[in-house]
Amino acid sequence: MKKILSSLLVAAFVCLSFMALAQAPPPPPGNPSSGGGGGGGPVGAPIDGGLGILLAMGVAYGGKKLYKARKVKELKAED
Repeated sequence: MKKILSSLLVAAFVCLSFMALAQAPPPPPGNPSSGGGGGGGPVGAPIDGGLGILLAMGVAYGGKKLYKARKVKELKAED
């Protein structure tokens, strides 16, 4: 019974996540409610800089953890 309940719960969360990702299409370019100007569609935000920073922080954190683990291993080997 517990497996069935947990399977249904997981299925419900998966279905809800797909519905949460749905978005309405952008308004057509010439629509007065879109701010005027009649230019192209909205421009997405660049994610390159943020991804680079997160990647560098992840590498630094992993290096710190690895250094600390090796240091603890060496101290245990000395005893």
